[in-house]
Amino acid sequence: MKSLQRWFPFLSWPRPDAALLRGEALAGLTVGLMVIPQGVAYAALAGMPLVTGIYASMLPALVAVLFSASTRLSVGPTALSCLLIGTSLTGLAEPGSARWVELAVWLALLTGLLQVVLGWARFGWLLNLISSPVLMGFTQAAALLIIASQMPALLGFAAGWRELLQQPQIHLPSAAFGLISLALLVLVRRWRPAFPSVLFIVVGTAAVSAGTGFEAAGGKVVGTLPAGLPTLALPGWLDWHTLGQLLLPTMVITLVSFLETASSAKVENQRGGQRWNQDQDLIGQGLAKIASGLSGAFPTSSSFSRSALNLYAGARTGWATVISVGVVLLALLVFTPTLRHVPQAVLAAIVLVAVVGLLKPAAFVRLWRVSRVEASTAGVTFLITLLAAPKLYWGVLAGVLMGLSHFLHHRLHPRIIEVGLHPDGSLRDRHLWHLPPLAPHLYALRMDAELDFAAASGFERAIVEHLAAHPGVRHVCLFAQPINRMDATGVEIFGQLRHQLASRGITLHISGLKLPVEKVLRSAGELPNGPLLKLYRTDADALVALARLREDPIDLAAVMI
Repeated sequence: MKSLQRWFPFLSWPRPDAALLRGEALAGLTVGLMVIPQGVAYAALAGMPLVTGIYASMLPALVAVLFSASTRLSVGPTALSCLLIGTSLTGLAEPGSARWVELAVWLALLTGLLQVVLGWARFGWLLNLISSPVLMGFTQAAALLIIASQMPALLGFAAGWRELLQQPQIHLPSAAFGLISLALLVLVRRWRPAFPSVLFIVVGTAAVSAGTGFEAAGGKVVGTLPAGLPTLALPGWLDWHTLGQLLLPTMVITLVSFLETASSAKVENQRGGQRWNQDQDLIGQGLAKIASGLSGAFPTSSSFSRSALNLYAGARTGWATVISVGVVLLALLVFTPTLRHVPQAVLAAIVLVAVVGLLKPAAFVRLWRVSRVEASTAGVTFLITLLAAPKLYWGVLAGVLMGLSHFLHHRLHPRIIEVGLHPDGSLRDRHLWHLPPLAPHLYALRMDAELDFAAASGFERAIVEHLAAHPGVRHVCLFAQPINRMDATGVEIFGQLRHQLASRGITLHISGLKLPVEKVLRSAGELPNGPLLKLYRTDADALVALARLREDPIDLAAVMI
């Protein structure tokens, strides 16, 4: 049974009873009423036919909840993923065209397949390639771009920003619809976050629009949406050149969308007191993207705001998502005519309210106080994302490369200190704390890193340079407790140093050598018995032995190993 639950997580759901379904129905209804207008608005952001936003909220959400470990996430269109879709396809096709839809379907299939493979191979750790500063810089830049893209529709510009600067043509009724909707959404979100304000505003503005002849007066509306279920979408095969152009967007959308999932899943699992199964969620989210592509829609992701609303409304299991899918299905079959008269300015207001929370300028200030290097990484990611628009993935890639470079720099330059005995009994940096040496003619050091190919040269350089500067050193003591692993390069460098010290008559003392490291060294024959190599199990034992150097700095042969 457990093996089946590994592949089919929904088998572990509790059996629904009347009490459970009452609570799940409320949460499902709340999220379902919110996702309908959001899906339509986000589809416009992705340059897709508006009805595909509803398609992406049905079968993908159902597949995700059935095959994911995190059952209370709301899967469907999200602002960030839709922005990446729209910008990635810019220049490849005309927004809303059949070619554009075909490429978006391919993005859904490719990103979904990639996530399924990564989850099956247990490669969820790749999530760590994008650090928090990189994600912060990218999301804030993306939020600015989303806001800029929605302002013409919100304020009723007759054209885009460039045409506005040349000849201002603001459609006042559209601006009124947009600004009033924006104000109401902000107020209701602040005072009654669980209230389905988005749906009520959409229905209300549709009624006002139809009653006042808004479309006839030149206002832009959603228009007629096709009713009924989506048909199976099987896109034609793409040439290799086009597939190559989709490669980078596929990888970036995969990483960013799963980071969106992670931000929601971690909250859910923390509340439930469970460990997050990131690999299973990769599989579930990947299958959801494939289902979205087969529905003729675009890549989906987990919405942090809708997932939070689902938890706030009292969802306890995946049954809430099943009910919300039923609500969306009912709306698609029955209520799509209601959306025809909704002003596009209202859709823009919905998108703006969803992304404005991503703008957190104070986060850069806080990050600068913590780490100027990481703050610089966030800043560079932010700037490149803005400057590279519409190719936003260059911002993510630049941030990832900077983060990895910073990581490699630290690995290549390990922290190696000369230790001294602090009055509190601990071993600390002798020069930082102005401590005396542990003993005369002694170089005592500690390396806070693994002794591998990255750190080995730094380890060797620290000892060689100290011996060159202090020719009177007769003893070297390595406090090896922080060294958890040693690879072949580390063994080679250790052996060379040991032979070099022995040739000069210098005794090597090693304290706190961990068993895995000791086994590697003994297998390599680098821990031979002899008077010039001393091993101590604990730092206390080493300090007792080294204290005798003060009494007899020449002869320590009598000290027991």
